[in-house]
Amino acid sequence: MAKQSGKMENLEIGQQLSTYYKNKKVFVTGHTGFKGSWLTATLHSLGAVVKGYALAPDYENGLYDLLQPYKTGESVIADIRDKQKLVAEISAFQPDYLFHLAAQPLVKRSYEIPAETFDVNVTGTANVLEAVKGLPGKCAVIVITTDKVYENKEKDILYNEQDVLGGYDPYSASKACAELVVSAFRNSFFNTAEYDKHLKALASVRAGNVIGGGDYSRDRIVPDIVRALQKQQIIPVRNPHAVRPWQHVLEPIGGYLLLGGLLNGAPLQFSKAYNFGPLPNDHLTVKDLVQKAIGVWGSGSWEDMSQPDQVHEAGLLKLDITRSRTELGWQPQWDAAQAIQQTINWYKQDAGKRAEFTFQQIKAYFAR
Repeated sequence: MAKQSGKMENLEIGQQLSTYYKNKKVFVTGHTGFKGSWLTATLHSLGAVVKGYALAPDYENGLYDLLQPYKTGESVIADIRDKQKLVAEISAFQPDYLFHLAAQPLVKRSYEIPAETFDVNVTGTANVLEAVKGLPGKCAVIVITTDKVYENKEKDILYNEQDVLGGYDPYSASKACAELVVSAFRNSFFNTAEYDKHLKALASVRAGNVIGGGDYSRDRIVPDIVRALQKQQIIPVRNPHAVRPWQHVLEPIGGYLLLGGLLNGAPLQFSKAYNFGPLPNDHLTVKDLVQKAIGVWGSGSWEDMSQPDQVHEAGLLKLDITRSRTELGWQPQWDAAQAIQQTINWYKQDAGKRAEFTFQQIKAYFAR
């Protein structure tokens, strides 16, 4: 197949993605979650036919519920561990693309439910890929994992896609295991050398710490910040000196969609793992994030609530995005400061205007 590059000549990114997804059938697991809701909203704006499969939302007033009036696609509320149900829904839909986001996504919660975290994140991924294996036609599959799949040496280095997988906590380890599941399926069932037989292309994506409107998860820093600011309370901060690759949620979503389109067109070239994160000089501490968020909000204060006996979370994590930049033509558009501003501005909107503001942000981001 002819080699493809990321950017199409004289096309803005929104137009490019529309050529990939307009009127195409896209199956999204985890569509009720924070990132899944942003993905389905973006696919809706691109003219895709979307079918989502996930558990009911964990919290009220999140982005998924706000977007329901916009009818962003068919929604199936079910568990990815229900293999029979999952296979039936994917088979009935016959997707052109599948994005697998369904997961237990929280580090701290993984200490509370470690076995369930592995069950959802590892077995769930295997169930999805086995369902794809049974499809008769062509399908491009993107499995979303995390930047935390790497064996973190707590050093000031940028982790690339060739680095050793690992994971200190159950969440990180479960996602590293999910990457091994992807690799096994790619080698055993979706091998690029036999693509003309199976017609399945498979890639995995590892994004940095995403922020954006509509996230109300517990034990995540932005929801903690917003809840405290709305109640005029002091913001509790567990790890103020931890360094993370912060990025607005639309950054990796744009990357996932770009990769999906390219993967569909050139499966032999793009069936691999890709990092999506900020530029190397744009990593902030949690303290920096909190202070910038307070500045955008216009008031507030924070307090160091770290404890010597708190569960382990990585103190330093940075991503190397060279592969995505050179092979896909992707690069971040909003730096960390802009990502924080866009995020806090979402929460400052009146509740009745947040869905509309979501689509305004999507339009603005992809109109370039």
